Amino acid sequence: MTITPPGLGVFEALESEVRSYCRGWPTVFERARGSWMVDEHGTSYLDFFAGAGSLNYGHNPPPLKRALLDYLERDGVTHGLDMSTRAKRGFLETFRDLVLRPRELPYKVMFPGPTGTNAVEAALKLARKVKGRGTIVSFTNAFHGMSLGSLAVTGNAFKRAGAGVPLGHTTTMPYDHYMDGKTPDFLWFERLLGDRGSGLDQPAAVIVETVQGEGGVNVARPEWLRALARLCRRHDMLLIVDDIQMGCGRTGAFFSFEEAGITPDIVTVSKSISGYGLPLSLCLFRPELDVWEPGEHNGTFRGNNPAFVTAAAALDTYWSDDALARQTRAHAQTIEAALRDTAAHHSGSAYRGRGMVWGLELADPRHAGRAARRAFELGLLFETSGAHCQVVKLMPPLTVTTDELDHGLRIAQRAVHETA
Repeated sequence: MTITPPGLGVFEALESEVRSYCRGWPTVFERARGSWMVDEHGTSYLDFFAGAGSLNYGHNPPPLKRALLDYLERDGVTHGLDMSTRAKRGFLETFRDLVLRPRELPYKVMFPGPTGTNAVEAALKLARKVKGRGTIVSFTNAFHGMSLGSLAVTGNAFKRAGAGVPLGHTTTMPYDHYMDGKTPDFLWFERLLGDRGSGLDQPAAVIVETVQGEGGVNVARPEWLRALARLCRRHDMLLIVDDIQMGCGRTGAFFSFEEAGITPDIVTVSKSISGYGLPLSLCLFRPELDVWEPGEHNGTFRGNNPAFVTAAAALDTYWSDDALARQTRAHAQTIEAALRDTAAHHSGSAYRGRGMVWGLELADPRHAGRAARRAFELGLLFETSGAHCQVVKLMPPLTVTTDELDHGLRIAQRAVHETA
């Protein structure tokens, strides 16, 4: 396939050097629908990136688009801070009826701001306020956002260095499999907590991803997560699950922690909660933790009403039954089989994942980047992840068709093989 060089001059002249994804995909996109993006020259690309997990239901899903257009056409409130609106009420009622009640989750809902890192900052702030302690425990290879509090609980050295100031009041512990099974789970953590000479201040909370997406698609075992929940209860620490990328069905169930049978004290949700790529985030927590004073934590864009509309429509469309979850589990088997076959042809590689997020770790860290560039040339978008960008990361929309999934996996396999 021939890619026509796009006119990128204005981006290079005016946009900051901080831009990243556009460097790997050097074209100008114009429109998108379902699992496909189309550039201004009419070239189509199958999207296995899905807005870094913000487009679980694909681009411009028709039921959500219709709900949004109807809302805008009748002059619905677009900005209302935290005012009560019909759009917010509609979302809260739908979220309660389709997500919280069926799972017997007691959570209060907070709208902290429009992005995932806003939700993480709110969670950390609330945990410290509730417990009266400053230390938060996070895990190796974690990623929780790019603002200072979120960076402090993020593991990636490159991203942490961008803060420009010391990142404190946190302690890092080994994630599941980090020690390659050579030590019992939480041995080091338990020892530090029980030793008055360890230097570890009693933590307020532990924050964890059940699957570390940016960290390399590292998957925590259900038994590891259950043991972590028990450890938190024993030592009076709150358990925060960051479900920003892995929630909203990415791993199969609506919340990624459901498989483990745990109920976190605090959950952060963003990315695909709006269902349409519109900014929206939630901080969910047990009612007894709702110790905020009115206005103690606020933000100008904490009430994105158009996002409430599409979020409610997404829940009605995709979560009124278990059809999407069943399809996700079926697609997961297809992806796993393809990656198993690919890994068998590349010495030193490994694959892992859950639901519709999978990674192929390659022995040469540069191999994943070469494969991503070749895939783009062949009409497929995927990103790399891991501390050394050594993992091919596949996150198709949950709504991808079987034919689209097979087509994309064939391209991914070809890209990996041709760039070895």
